[in-house]
Amino acid sequence: MASIASDIALTPSAAARVAAIAAKQGKPAILRLSVEGGGCSGFQYRFGFADAPEDGDAIAETDGVRLVVDDVSLDLVRGASVDYVESLGGAAFKVENPNAASGCGCGTSFSV
Repeated sequence: MASIASDIALTPSAAARVAAIAAKQGKPAILRLSVEGGGCSGFQYRFGFADAPEDGDAIAETDGVRLVVDDVSLDLVRGASVDYVESLGGAAFKVENPNAASGCGCGTSFSV
């Protein structure tokens, strides 16, 4: 069974962006964050939309938008927050991960 998590957070900025994208695509406002091996620092973040939380997912909710993380990935992102940042270089979801010992310039890869 999925649980509401205090282990992860979704900022209001990220929640608003997820809601806007989900509305355009006619999907539920559920963003899935997962961690995979690879990237230039050892692990990389993956984002995608989910139709529903799965068993074992941790869930964070902000403004009616849910962020879901599977239990394996949660160990690597516990305490993290997902933000949506717009800058001159572009706009992207960004993970602020206190577990990351180092990262890379692209912001999508990290090591522990």
